[in-house]
Amino acid sequence: MHRKDSPVYTPYASPFTPHRFLKRLRDFFRWFYRYRSIRLTSEGTRFVLLTLAVGVAAINTGNNLLYLLLAMLLSLIIVSGLLSEQCLKQLDIRRLLPEHLFANRPTTAAFSIANKKPRLPTFSLRVMDVVEDKAVDRGIHLLHLAPQASTLQPYPLLIGRRGPYRIEGIKLLTRFPFGLFIKAATLPLASEVVVYPELTPLPDRLSHDLTTLGHEQATPRRGPGVELSNLRGYQVGDDSRAIHWKTSARQSQLMLKETESEDQRRVTLALPTVMPPEQLQSFERAVTLTASLAAFFQERGYAIGLLLGDQEIQQGVGMGHLYTLLRALGLCQATSSFTPGPGSPPLPAGFHRLGERTAKGELTILVLPWADTCLTALTGDVSRTIRIDEGLREGP
Repeated sequence: MHRKDSPVYTPYASPFTPHRFLKRLRDFFRWFYRYRSIRLTSEGTRFVLLTLAVGVAAINTGNNLLYLLLAMLLSLIIVSGLLSEQCLKQLDIRRLLPEHLFANRPTTAAFSIANKKPRLPTFSLRVMDVVEDKAVDRGIHLLHLAPQASTLQPYPLLIGRRGPYRIEGIKLLTRFPFGLFIKAATLPLASEVVVYPELTPLPDRLSHDLTTLGHEQATPRRGPGVELSNLRGYQVGDDSRAIHWKTSARQSQLMLKETESEDQRRVTLALPTVMPPEQLQSFERAVTLTASLAAFFQERGYAIGLLLGDQEIQQGVGMGHLYTLLRALGLCQATSSFTPGPGSPPLPAGFHRLGERTAKGELTILVLPWADTCLTALTGDVSRTIRIDEGLREGP
């Protein structure tokens, strides 16, 4: 037995208060309406007004027939809400985006929609993307989707600017069954991709000059390859597979063919990222040109490197490497905190090494978004300088 003065311990239980109950109820409705919404259509507005008129008439007259009509109209509203909710439930939706996206280039994406309900179909379903908290209509209207069925709905996609592109979710809308209400559900299905800069054809004169410059920078030497370099007499120990039989027969002695080695042609693209705020539009044009130059040299088999501000990407070949360059260009941002004159920030070390690359026979191209004395001083050390602020004026 407990002593009279000994305390009796009981488990702590939070007291029930109306304030706490109302707070939980309010949080629930906030959560629910974050992903659900409903609004009247024009037909629904007229229907609700008719229902109110019948209700007022029934109360004023006490006519049982009007009460019966009012009950039927109210039941249609309730049935409409229940059936429309069933259309939005148990749907498995996935967004399929292309692996590589380019600014201002039309492409195709798709929605994979599966109805997981065992018995009930889905009717009159519209599917839209949510971008920057706004619903973007993709033109997808699914009239009927049977239970346990799935469909693939493609749609065109065009993104007007480079950089990160985020889709926050998917918005579903339905007018089923009577078209009185538009019920919407928002699904938090996020997708984020990097949009590469727009690729534009190079001007004919610039394309011709770069092709010529690339051949001038080539330094052929003897080695394994396919281009004929020289013919000489056969010596003991030479590879018999290199004998040029036609010339040997004509000169009545064994002649050996020597070939030029197939050296990988290399190019480095340089783009500064520090500039005044008023030159940001020129910077976007410079990014587009640099990306187009990378695609141009990729088609011609060059090993491509990139100097992007203080970021340097080593030279490489192949489409995978090109996409790495385009991704870096898609994500780069101009730094507008620039003060011309002696207080200007120093150039990254990679820009000062452009002259060394050019001296070794490598092709170096400097893309200038604007005229700067520090950058202009480098034009004599590189293979080619392209000025954006003066309409693609080419330097020496």
